[in-house]
Amino acid sequence: MSRATPAACFIAISRKAEARYQCVLVRHLPNLICLLRILLIWPIVAALHAGAFMPALALFILAAVSDGLDGYLAKRFNWTSELGKFLDPLADKLLLVIVFVEAAWLPRPDGGGGELVPWWLTAAVVARDVLIALGALTYRLWFGPLHGRPTLISKINTGAQLLYVMLVMLNAALEVPPREVLDALALIAFVTTVISGIHYTLTFTRRAWTQPLRAA
Repeated sequence: MSRATPAACFIAISRKAEARYQCVLVRHLPNLICLLRILLIWPIVAALHAGAFMPALALFILAAVSDGLDGYLAKRFNWTSELGKFLDPLADKLLLVIVFVEAAWLPRPDGGGGELVPWWLTAAVVARDVLIALGALTYRLWFGPLHGRPTLISKINTGAQLLYVMLVMLNAALEVPPREVLDALALIAFVTTVISGIHYTLTFTRRAWTQPLRAA
C-alpha cells in the first residue's frame, strides 16, 4: 500500500486551506459590498461640492444598487453575519445622512434661491436616524440585543429618500424633472421619515415595556 509523500500531503493541505479561505471570502462578500458603499460616500460628497452632479449621481446610483445587491446575496445564499447586521444599516444611514447634509449646504444651481435640498427635510432625516440609533443603543444596554428586521414603512422611507436624492442630482445636472415633482417627492420623503421615526419609537417603547432589565 503506497503512502502519500510529504510533498503530496502539503499540497493537499494547501488546497484545503485555499478552498476554505475562498469560502470565507465569498461568504463575507455582502460585508465587502457594505464597506464599498461606505467608501463611496467621500467621492459622492466631493463631486457634489465641486458641482459635478452627473458623476455624483452615477456614484450615488452605484451605492444604491450595492444596497440591494448585498441584501440579495445575504438572503439568497444565507451569507448573513453579525458584522453584516451592523454594517448594512450603518452604511445606509451614513450615505443618506451625509449626502442630505451636504446637499442642504449647497445652493440650487439654477439660481432660483434656496438650497439643493431643503433644511426642514434634512433635519427630519438626521433626527430620525439619531433617534433610532439612540433608541437601539439604549435598548441594547438596558435590555439586551435587539432583534428585528426593517419594517415596511422603513423600506418605503429609504426608497423615497434614495429616489428624491437621485432626482435632485438629476435636476441639478439636466434641469429635469421639474421643481414641482421634486417638491412633491420632498413632502413624501418627509412624511415617511416622520412616520417611520414614530413607528420605531413606539416599537422600542413597547418592547422595552415588556422586557425585564438586563442584569448588571
